[in-house]
Amino acid sequence: MLELRHIHHHWIGPNGQPQPLLQDVNLQVARGQTVALLGPSGSGKSTLLKIIAGLEWPESGSVWLDGQDISAWPPERRRLALMFQDYVLFPHLNVLDNVAFGLVEQGLPRAQARERANELLQRFGLVGRGSDPVATLSGGEQQRVALARALITQPRALLLDEPFSALDAEMRDSLSAEFAQRIAEHGMRALLVTHDEAEARAMASAAWRLQGGGLVSLW
Repeated sequence: MLELRHIHHHWIGPNGQPQPLLQDVNLQVARGQTVALLGPSGSGKSTLLKIIAGLEWPESGSVWLDGQDISAWPPERRRLALMFQDYVLFPHLNVLDNVAFGLVEQGLPRAQARERANELLQRFGLVGRGSDPVATLSGGEQQRVALARALITQPRALLLDEPFSALDAEMRDSLSAEFAQRIAEHGMRALLVTHDEAEARAMASAAWRLQGGGLVSLW
């Protein structure tokens, strides 16, 4: 279980004074579950993901994973994967080495990392694309590479920040269904930030709206 307990966070407004952003936010995401987080721009959705990932620190509250308080852990110890809408693929690496990158960073020999990356590329319908530059892939293919790269390290949770917003409606519908399937198959916990309620319904078993600093249940 991924849990947020009583998260409070502020931002500094134009007048130089602290303004409330997140106020007593509590949330649970179970293994194999996708929870959607909706809300207007500036409501704190991306900030909440960064707090979970360890990239920002709340004023108070805690982040728990499998019964452990990980609030003081650095990002690399948390073993979470954060995916953005622009994919953040490495342009100097081919498809195979983009997917293998996380395993190499963890110390796995490059040959073994590439072997495991090839297995994932086959499962994601990217057979024969391993040696291609990522710039030659379509938007949907790049998103599959980004997901494969996130999953290969077996992260404890997947944090998705508007991952499909740059895609057309048909591709967005196709990939959101595929993501939901992969997340369930891997028994992962996933938190999806989106503006699109249809996308949230396609992927998530529960959804919350972040407004006024707090969470309101949608379903």
